Amino acid sequence: MVTATDPGLVRGQNEDAVFADAGLGLAILADGMGGYNAGEVASVMATTLLAANFAQFMAASPMRDAESMRAEVMHQRLLAEISAVNTAIFQAAESQPRYAGMGTTLVVACFYDNRMSVAHLGDSRLYRLRGGYFEQLTKDHSLLQEQLDSGMISPEEARHSLNKNLVTRALGVDAVVETEIHDYDVQLDDIFLLCSDGLSDMLDDTEIALAVQTLGDNLALAAEHLVHMANDNGGRDNISVILVRVRGDYTVSRGWWQKLLARLK
Repeated sequence: MVTATDPGLVRGQNEDAVFADAGLGLAILADGMGGYNAGEVASVMATTLLAANFAQFMAASPMRDAESMRAEVMHQRLLAEISAVNTAIFQAAESQPRYAGMGTTLVVACFYDNRMSVAHLGDSRLYRLRGGYFEQLTKDHSLLQEQLDSGMISPEEARHSLNKNLVTRALGVDAVVETEIHDYDVQLDDIFLLCSDGLSDMLDDTEIALAVQTLGDNLALAAEHLVHMANDNGGRDNISVILVRVRGDYTVSRGWWQKLLARLK
């Protein structure tokens, strides 16, 4: 796993936050929004709190003979942790005027037992490159996506829309959050890309795919190149990426599984 984040060429500060730990099998990306510095506070709260909470019960080392883990249990854990973080951000915004209205998008990928659970809110995305085929696995929670789904605008019109940054779901904006979560199988040499809209708004999927496929053997270089390309195209927003390449089996440890079950009781 590698990360890269950059303020871009227009914004005065970086309100994105990223976390990735291959040992935990966890990648988190958040794109903050709100008043002065508030977006940065929300995104940092999201990544640090989620990472800390998951680190408490994820195993230190995997065991190949571990019992397969049920996806619905991971869903419960993700939903519970994201809900707790939502409450923390919402209460901070309510209690401190300088943080009023703050929130953040979120995309979380958790790898376990040769599968991946993905939870997301807003328009930060997760893509997968598998066998030369590049596809977006998440669907944006945004006004623009709703217009696309209803047929009001075409994909080409969407590329030039002024409504790109109007999200319909975010973390910390309301007291209750509706998180979307799905599971995917994981195969050897899959490459996953988590990114903020500072990348996806500046580059089309074909450009992103070409960079990931061409430089996939050097994830650090690929991440750096994606950021560079986004800035070359205008860099109108903060740019953040996390790249994950599957190098082999990833199974959970029995201790981690037992600990997770215990916390859900």
